[in-house]
Amino acid sequence: MTAPADPLFSEEQLETARILFARTASFMMGAVAIDGLPAPDLPEVAFAGRSNVGKSSLINALVGHHRLARASNEPGRTREVNFFVLDDRLRLVDLPGYGWAKASKGVVKKFQNLGRDYLRGRPNLKRAYLLIDARHGLKDVDKEPMDAFDKAAVSYQIILTKSDKMKPHEVAAVTARTEAAIAKRPAAFPRVLATSSEKGLGLPELRAEIAQACEIDLADKNEPPLA
Repeated sequence: MTAPADPLFSEEQLETARILFARTASFMMGAVAIDGLPAPDLPEVAFAGRSNVGKSSLINALVGHHRLARASNEPGRTREVNFFVLDDRLRLVDLPGYGWAKASKGVVKKFQNLGRDYLRGRPNLKRAYLLIDARHGLKDVDKEPMDAFDKAAVSYQIILTKSDKMKPHEVAAVTARTEAAIAKRPAAFPRVLATSSEKGLGLPELRAEIAQACEIDLADKNEPPLA
């Protein structure tokens, strides 16, 4: 029997991240062109993924707001780069989805190019999170955004969504396969995190990952209490 793995973060780090994400989060703006982006004056993390993978649901679950990011059952609804501000300390960025079934090729190219331009030209982008449905794993369509991250030298981490829909051993298997698949990709963060927006699985660790990537001190004992 193998020994249990060391926890990714200490209880103190997880609690500090929880407090951070419990603070005020608000929609800032949606940009449809690269020259419409806000000033790069706060650290940012970006969320990318196939349409209907659960990006909006994950952002909402992270901050505890059911309607902060607009979730939709219509694939490809996110056609802007949407910015959300958390505690005036960092921004969560929702990138246009890919793999649309109902959008024209011209529309798809326009907004995917916007996402690529954002990745190439955003000096304050600390990490991108590529969301993958745990039930399906990595698909050929996911190679393009990974190639874009690698080319732009943007650190990115794979986040498995909807892991509550699978048995624990199935989640462990898809996590291991995904880690093996990205092992030789130069910009890929080596740890794959399984989550569930509905059940809250993996969210404490993802909050801590984001805080760490944005260099927000998770061990700061002088963090003021919530109002």
